[in-house]
Amino acid sequence: PVVFLTNAGNCLRSAKARELSQALGLQVSPEQVVLSHSPLQLFSQFHQRCMLVAGQGPAEENAHNLGFKHVVTIEALRKAYPLLDMVDHSRRPKELPPPTTGFPTIEGVILFGEPVRWETSLQLITDVLLSNGNPGAEPQDVPYPHLPILACNMDLLWMAEASMPRLGHGTFLLCLESIYKKVTGRELKYEALIGKPSPVTYRYAQLLIQQQAEKQGWKVPIRRLYAIGDNPMSDVYGANLYNSYLKSAQQDRVQAGVKRSPQAASPQTEVYLELRNDCNNSVESCESILVCTGVYRHDGDVPKKTEPHAVETVFHGHRDFCFDPSLVEPSYVVQDVDDAVQLAFKKENWS
Repeated sequence: PVVFLTNAGNCLRSAKARELSQALGLQVSPEQVVLSHSPLQLFSQFHQRCMLVAGQGPAEENAHNLGFKHVVTIEALRKAYPLLDMVDHSRRPKELPPPTTGFPTIEGVILFGEPVRWETSLQLITDVLLSNGNPGAEPQDVPYPHLPILACNMDLLWMAEASMPRLGHGTFLLCLESIYKKVTGRELKYEALIGKPSPVTYRYAQLLIQQQAEKQGWKVPIRRLYAIGDNPMSDVYGANLYNSYLKSAQQDRVQAGVKRSPQAASPQTEVYLELRNDCNNSVESCESILVCTGVYRHDGDVPKKTEPHAVETVFHGHRDFCFDPSLVEPSYVVQDVDDAVQLAFKKENWS
């Protein structure tokens, strides 16, 4: 059983499955693909609310596929309130538009991924938060706590064809957090942060893997997960953080006591509580395998494990995740994905 965990979110699961099938020469089903936003299927408490969605690609279709019934795009909001988007002079209205009527009140925000026009999305999302979902009205005071925000993909950087990493959605979130703090003097809060390295995403991946095993007729319960990735700050950090959740929950079940949950953002603690209370959870560990064919590059021979203090001290992770150097220390370092798969086979005594 295998799932493909990606922080991409600007496509449909079916499209990503087709892309993987062509690249790998084997059949990958949409059920094996976890996009950055896939776990939002579990957030049913927001599915009936009117949600503003930001990002690229089929954002509206993705939201509906995840279960959200009432969706407003940034572009629809911009058209309804043309006076809000004022950075690009060429897009400013030439005449004063008539008042907007009948536009729904926005009840939450979904950040799928980095948008194309950052200034438009940053402005309009800030307007929605400051106006409690009514950006056409003049706010009397700034509401706090603000409307719920569900953010997918926290990657500050990602590796493309360029020689240096590119700015990711984590950079966009950093901009939004800084603007909100500067304008209001208060911290931007997230109802959920999902995508790697969030434990919510790893828990969702585990559920899919266990469903696959059941369909394939596995009699032996799955004890170990192997997480292969090229980014220490998302792939390795996430796998190690989830591993610490599994270990703590296991320990609590043995001792039948209540302990403080592992350090992480408050939206993640529910995962820990769920694991702790799930007596049927067979998974004991999640081992991280770092490959050297993407964001992470190791000069010279690949060691069995990274050297002590080799991890850079600059923390590229999200604000709401504490920096623990041990969490970016992989269980194993190998050259590429093929070596990683072979390592997992060897560890599991599979030929």
